[in-house]
Amino acid sequence: MDLKHERNGNGKNSCFVEQTVQVIGGRWKLLILKNLFSNTLRFSELQRAIPAVSQRMLTQQLRELEADGIISRKVYPQVPPKVEYSQTELGESLGPILEAMNAWGEDFVAGKKANPEQESA
Repeated sequence: MDLKHERNGNGKNSCFVEQTVQVIGGRWKLLILKNLFSNTLRFSELQRAIPAVSQRMLTQQLRELEADGIISRKVYPQVPPKVEYSQTELGESLGPILEAMNAWGEDFVAGKKANPEQESA
């Protein structure tokens, strides 16, 4: 595995994995991205899809993803306000990462079911 590094503006080494985690590593960001994968959803739909997240935290994570260019926010000029979220082209480029994480999780769960004694270890 070749994990590359580069010098950032401060003269320190910066790992690209670390940069990726800074963008998608919030507690709820991966679940938000999973739900927006090939979907456009309203705020309330995201809330229902991720019931454990508070409204404040969902708003914060959505704003961060929008600021990083991963998702787009479309506001419709109507009353009551309608806001929809979708992945940008940059966000869609995260698809293979999400798919790899899903496959890894599936294998991990299958391995735990096959070896339940490992859970208590």
